[in-house]
Amino acid sequence: MKEEQQQSNYQEVTIDIITSSKNMPEMECRNFFHSIELFQIVEKTPGQRPYMVIARQDGRIKAHLLAMLRRRGSLLPPYLFSQGRVYGEGEYEEGADKQLLFSKMLHAITQKLNLKLCFYIEFSDLSAKMFGYKLFRQQGYIPVQWMEVHNSLHSMPPEDRISEKVAARIRHAIDYGMEVKSVETEEEFADFYRMLRRHLSTKPRRYLPSQKMFSLLKDSDHCSLFITKYKGKAIGACTCMYTNRNAYLWYMAAKTKSHPMLHPATATVWGAITHAYEHQYWHIYFLDVGLPFKKNAHRDFILSFGGKEVGTYRWFRFSLPWLNRIVGYLYRE
Repeated sequence: MKEEQQQSNYQEVTIDIITSSKNMPEMECRNFFHSIELFQIVEKTPGQRPYMVIARQDGRIKAHLLAMLRRRGSLLPPYLFSQGRVYGEGEYEEGADKQLLFSKMLHAITQKLNLKLCFYIEFSDLSAKMFGYKLFRQQGYIPVQWMEVHNSLHSMPPEDRISEKVAARIRHAIDYGMEVKSVETEEEFADFYRMLRRHLSTKPRRYLPSQKMFSLLKDSDHCSLFITKYKGKAIGACTCMYTNRNAYLWYMAAKTKSHPMLHPATATVWGAITHAYEHQYWHIYFLDVGLPFKKNAHRDFILSFGGKEVGTYRWFRFSLPWLNRIVGYLYRE
């Protein structure tokens, strides 16, 4: 297949967009969210297509960024569209001009996804709140205030950070025989995915990848799938990604309504935290606790494990100019 390419000669920066692992050049990948391994996983996942944006100077690869095009649809409520998704600003060679390279890669991937009739593009989890602010604005992206929760794991044990209320719930879970473990068998994997699907099926903004993607992630050293069991039945599930000595809680579900006295969500999150601590990760990041409303029950729940709030931006760009203007007006600063 002929490779899709976009080029910029400004300061000898050349941008290539790779769409097939057959054409992927050799390069160093330290960040799993922008790695060849994740590219290949997305490539094999139904309903998704990966785009690896590569920036070169003088023939050397100076930076790369992985974007995913997701096909999203549902019968209830009815909708069908495609979404571009990028986690972070990419990976850069030490000493490289990040602002220059990111501006070229951002322009290239924005143009490419527009040609693919992508309804909207979303960037999140940038290394700093103000990273690329001017560059995003120049490309028509809209900043939306967002909230994350970061838990430190390297300065003290997680037991010393949690509230007494959470500690009591954890003791209660242990006393009643709840177990949080890594997904191992096919039956556990089926229960794991069923938990996530039921939890997210009625939430239009939340996206759940195909079961195939989780199956591939299960075999990766950069991911763990956890399942919470009570009397042999699944009552909780979550996914953690690992990169750069940090853990990222990505998806989570729990049967809080059917088992309110057991607090399965508490047990599930605690299982992910303790696993990350035991494997000597520096932090665990909860990347989606929602908009920074004054009252947010989910954010308060996550904060009860001893983390701190971190205000950041998520950047959105809609392909329809009039819709982009409306959203920009609604979220104006």
